[in-house]
Amino acid sequence: MHTPQPLNQTREQITHLDNELLALLAERRRLSLEVARSKEVDVRPIRDTQREKELLARLVKEGREKGLDAHYVISLYQSIIEDSVLNQQAYLHGRANPETQKQQYCIAYLGARGSYSYLAATRYCQRRQVEMLDLGCQSFDEIVQAVESGHADYGFLPIENTSSGSINEVYDVLQHTSLSIVGETTIEVSHCLLGKAGSKLADIKTVYAHPQPISQCSRYLSQHKDLRLEYCSSSAEAMDKVNQSPDNSAAAIGSAEGGALYQLESIEAGLANQKINQSRFIVVARKAVAVPEQLPAKTTLIMATGQKAGALVEALLVLKAHQLNMSKLESRPIPGTPWEEMFYLDIDANISSESMQAGLKQLERITRFIKVLGCYPCETVKPTQLSNSQLLIEPSTSKDQVISENGANTSPVRYSKAYKEQASEINCGAMTIGAGHVGAIAQITLNNDISHLALSAFEQQVKQLKEAGFQAVLLNSVNQVAMAEVTLAKLRQILHQYGLVCIIAIEQEADMPLAVQHADMLFLAGKQMFNQTLLTQAGTLPIPLILERNDMASFEELLTATEVILSQGNQQLILCDSGIRTLNNANLPSLDLASLIQIKATSHLPILINPSYAVSDDALLVQTQGIKQLKVDGLILNCPLDSNNDSESLNLISAVVRELYRAV
Repeated sequence: MHTPQPLNQTREQITHLDNELLALLAERRRLSLEVARSKEVDVRPIRDTQREKELLARLVKEGREKGLDAHYVISLYQSIIEDSVLNQQAYLHGRANPETQKQQYCIAYLGARGSYSYLAATRYCQRRQVEMLDLGCQSFDEIVQAVESGHADYGFLPIENTSSGSINEVYDVLQHTSLSIVGETTIEVSHCLLGKAGSKLADIKTVYAHPQPISQCSRYLSQHKDLRLEYCSSSAEAMDKVNQSPDNSAAAIGSAEGGALYQLESIEAGLANQKINQSRFIVVARKAVAVPEQLPAKTTLIMATGQKAGALVEALLVLKAHQLNMSKLESRPIPGTPWEEMFYLDIDANISSESMQAGLKQLERITRFIKVLGCYPCETVKPTQLSNSQLLIEPSTSKDQVISENGANTSPVRYSKAYKEQASEINCGAMTIGAGHVGAIAQITLNNDISHLALSAFEQQVKQLKEAGFQAVLLNSVNQVAMAEVTLAKLRQILHQYGLVCIIAIEQEADMPLAVQHADMLFLAGKQMFNQTLLTQAGTLPIPLILERNDMASFEELLTATEVILSQGNQQLILCDSGIRTLNNANLPSLDLASLIQIKATSHLPILINPSYAVSDDALLVQTQGIKQLKVDGLILNCPLDSNNDSESLNLISAVVRELYRAV
């Protein structure tokens, strides 16, 4: 039997290895900058994804031989690659803008030392290996004024968060400044409940926090309703108030790193609603910068379209015509001009590129106002992914089928009939969809008034829907329902009482945690079809999903989105088409039956049609008869929550369901 060596000796060996690892990582970073210098001469792109894949595949194989898990190796080296890419970008960007190179930057940010803005600014300067003089400010306007007046070289403004969304105050400030956006950075936001040394949760009576962290931690705070919330201008101010508190009854929401600056300790960690919680900051300066062509670039602009139907669509079609990818679109009201909007766009392109220049010129001709806020290096480094065969987790018997003669990976996509010949069959409760089984789903939009009387009306309608032949009910707008958690439990109980499946619509990312707790099946709304984070998260869930096609998406884009879900493991997927926007009618979508035929011919996945938005009640029965000929797997029908539903409407709905089931 092996006798273990003394614990202290083992720890000393680990410490020695850690020091060696740090030295090796530093040397690797130095060599990555040598790579950047060679790319500066050869003008080659920063990223070589093919080499990254080959590197990761080799490391996974060698790591497995040494007893290391593939995902551990991948996770470790994805962080190393991200660091290498960002450092190379910072180096080349600095070389392209020598006038900005200093030994020291003065940075204006929100709050004081310890705030998330302070941490973001610190990381930005550390990556560029410059000293930071920090200038804490009390408002976004003060940050902008500090940079405009020359008191600060750069200003850091939080622009969006993965949990709470866009920060509208910053967009409003950007309307009225001459500053240019010259950079961006994203940081992980890990919210902790911070208190004085020795504090316990039971001691806490008051919580200080900035409104954004309060919004991002709403679920945690709702579980501790006895805590009194005090709003602060920044997380740093919140932590300072706790530090100055005479006893242990106060706590702040902030980062553990920031709390340490105020001698605060973490009482509880992981407070955010979402496991992945990140904040993106933009960097503003008095002068614009040049972005080398080998760097991935982002251009941000604002524009005001004309007051006519389809004006925004016309502008967006310009981007599509020039193959410019828009990664963000926000609207804000124009002060002093009621009912008119200013649009903010992030476009993944360098402003000096031919396509961007041509697009801007065309936009200038069709918009009332347009202004470029800045072009800057994009710091979103998408992790390199390996296939299952490269991860060495694919069954050996299938490897020969996915490797072509030249050795390339030609594995069929998971949604295709080449991947699975027989039609998929999705089972949920008493409902079966696909492989010859059709389903009828009633769509109900909830409102804020889910009182006792409204619940009675809901139960009465559910009974009628069951009698009409529906198998499931889709609940919309659950995020607007007061006391949603308690109410959803009651609604689901009523549905189960009548043998109906409870489907909950995910209309925004914040809906996901609550919906997962109460739904038998999830409905991913079309506006979330391009949300890669949400699709990835949904793909890891063990419950059936319905993915609705975005009304501006092609059928190829819909199938691409399905692959994101299927690749994460969840194979219980149903597609839904509710119609697409066309130039014929800007207000109503049109059913894209041609795409339905293509999807049925291409994919083994079941597909539903929701004609509620595209077809009038009068034509619903006739359209259903036609849709059936296309072998559709089911319908979603809008059934308004109304205790006074007239018999004529109910008879129509019943007739549509009977027609759907006839001669299946």
